[in-house]
Amino acid sequence: MTLPFDPAAIDPDEYGEKQTTLAMGHDEAIEHVREVCLDNGFGIPVEFSPSEMLNEKVDADRDPYYVLGACNPAMADRALDATDKRIGALFPCNMIIWEVEPGVQRVYHLSIMKIARLLGLPTDEEAMDEIIDDTGEMVEAVFAELDDA
Repeated sequence: MTLPFDPAAIDPDEYGEKQTTLAMGHDEAIEHVREVCLDNGFGIPVEFSPSEMLNEKVDADRDPYYVLGACNPAMADRALDATDKRIGALFPCNMIIWEVEPGVQRVYHLSIMKIARLLGLPTDEEAMDEIIDDTGEMVEAVFAELDDA
């Protein structure tokens, strides 16, 4: 399959890529990211460990890898309206925590709101721009706090 664009030509800011490292154990990092998300207006309605599941189901021997599905209900509600409900296919806004090495964890996030815009999902561009600005401020606050850890 040939993509209609060159992914390497897209600036990571266009899809809202954010990442940082934390000098702490994996479980401690999960708890820390959860608390920081909650402090900055996100709830965590979904969370799971793909590494545990894959290690159990297919003997994958994966290092610790965890997904916190962050969500701000007011933003999700606005985004559903601004995309004719299609953004739900991208829900929730995930914060990924994986072990780079013992005592070092990577926290990674992509903006589903910016990805939705790149995919042409918005039916109300002005509303979507406001949502992207609002959620962007929330994510910036999360990563500013994580960077201070």
